[in-house]
Amino acid sequence: MTTQQQRRVGLASLGLLGLTFVAALIASNTLLRGMRIDLTENDLYTISAGTKELLETIDEPINLYFFFSDQETANVPFLRSYATRVRETLEEFARVAEGGLIVHVIDPVPFSEDEDRAAQFGLESISLGALGQSIYFGIAGTNSVGDEDTIAFLQPDKETFLEYDIAKLIYNLANLDKTVVGLLAGARMNAGFDPQTQQFTEPWVITTQTRQFFDVRELTPGAERIDDDIGVLWIVHPRGLDETTLYAIDQFILGGGRALIFVDPFAEVEMTTTDPAMMAAGSASDLGPLFRAWGIEYSPEVVVVDDRYALSVNAGFGLRPIRHLGLIGLDGLAMNSEDIVTAGLDSINIGTAGHFTLAEDSDVTLVPLLTSSTSAGTLPTIQFQFLSDPSALLNGFAPSGETYVLAARLEGPLTTAFPDGPPATVEESEDEATEPQDDSATTNHLTSTDSANIILVGDVDILSDRMWVQRQSFLGQQLVTAFANNADFVINSLDNLSGSAALIGIRARASFSRPFTRVDNLRRIAEAEFRQTEEQLQAELADTEQRLGELQTARTDGGSLFMSEEQQTEIERFLDQQVRIRQELRAVQRNLDLNIERLGAMLKIINIGLVPILLTVVALIFVAYRRRKLETTT
Repeated sequence: MTTQQQRRVGLASLGLLGLTFVAALIASNTLLRGMRIDLTENDLYTISAGTKELLETIDEPINLYFFFSDQETANVPFLRSYATRVRETLEEFARVAEGGLIVHVIDPVPFSEDEDRAAQFGLESISLGALGQSIYFGIAGTNSVGDEDTIAFLQPDKETFLEYDIAKLIYNLANLDKTVVGLLAGARMNAGFDPQTQQFTEPWVITTQTRQFFDVRELTPGAERIDDDIGVLWIVHPRGLDETTLYAIDQFILGGGRALIFVDPFAEVEMTTTDPAMMAAGSASDLGPLFRAWGIEYSPEVVVVDDRYALSVNAGFGLRPIRHLGLIGLDGLAMNSEDIVTAGLDSINIGTAGHFTLAEDSDVTLVPLLTSSTSAGTLPTIQFQFLSDPSALLNGFAPSGETYVLAARLEGPLTTAFPDGPPATVEESEDEATEPQDDSATTNHLTSTDSANIILVGDVDILSDRMWVQRQSFLGQQLVTAFANNADFVINSLDNLSGSAALIGIRARASFSRPFTRVDNLRRIAEAEFRQTEEQLQAELADTEQRLGELQTARTDGGSLFMSEEQQTEIERFLDQQVRIRQELRAVQRNLDLNIERLGAMLKIINIGLVPILLTVVALIFVAYRRRKLETTT
């Protein structure tokens, strides 16, 4: 084959390759439209099955307005990258909703109508930069009947719950009515009259705050059935419930109902009653028959104590506070950061709490929400009765080295505690009923119709005012100041359980940010060396000061203000040491910078140089192979 023929073949091949490329683009746009592949490590752009199920149930279009101050954040890269993540997530939501969700991206420029609109929605603005520009970064939503809901500000530190927060916003707009919470309380949580003090009592603050978010309906012990319109059953300190009420709870939960349950081995909140024995001993609560049927082990005979998280209590006027092992102040490390109920909470106070474990043959899953430290153990409940000196709990106490689950989410299939059918009292009431009832009202569930959604808490005192809030009277008004996140925990639990099963199933996602772990490790090593050298300098400084003091004391010239020759020599020696150590500190910092620069240069070489070189080598090998093949054929 001549050179001219080879050139014609090459040009024809390039033309054919170009036509093939154009045809592939057209075919991909036509045949592969809507298909996406998420190649991120943690599937950041793949929404969960629960969110898809929620979006597919939208009956009427919902408008979401994403307000982000694009111009004002030109010099805030971390916020802009997170804003891109939010916008892409919203676009993916809209794609899955197929017309049920309309997303509007708005830049509320200062002094514009868009800024006024953001403020009207109630979005929060923050000030950044030297000029104090107002930055908006939130989402507002509206439905077809004009209802509104917002995420006032999208906090970057809550990125792992971005999908849940947006899905919850959409769920609220698609479901207009407040969730009905059925409150079955064995403790006095509402306003009433205290015969002991002959005064009216205020409702617990947690009760008042809960009514702001939910339609709370009080249930009386002895109820034979939980109404169908109750979305969440809130059980607090269930003491002495008869089989009729236990059966009603059992059937409500097995029928797909959700529940938030507070039990306690020693409820100190009940020590304010008029019964002298109760005042000394407190009271215990349990759902023994139901817990055993569900595969949950809980004993009201023991209390969890924690030497690390023990709170201090007032021992009396003029006396030092005493650490009370049974009163526990949990911090963020004791809370499940991957569950929406406890994520972002900093402090929760509990008192004389019990703990939960799974039975050996249990089929359910217990997801811890609140746990003790490893410096914890258990003590018999009887030790807290008539306890006058909390320091006595420290005598002979030895931590077990284990952690105890103080609150947990219960998931999985459940079995009834009444396999033989309803109690006789329920059967009699059904026989005496004259009005016809639907089948769902009389069906005896032996197993749960769906996976359980229950949150168990081993403490009732967590709800009482004294554990988390302080009341103050100001100009005739009652002001409350929270010093712990107890109410946030309760509201989050009810809010999460009140959502759809799809919404409850949404868990924390991975973070968008990808930290440079190698660089972080280098920094930690350098900081350790820096700290060690700095500590050496401080130690030598202390030795020098001590040496100077000894020299001053040993002087025989009456303590003259002028330094002796020995003192001057000692100070000069220390100054030389100080210069040397500072040089070492600078060397440590320089080595850190050099290591980071070397790592950065290596990454640049790989990304900018090595990859193109490898591609070029592969292309040259392919061209040489083609040319050799053509020569052999001729």
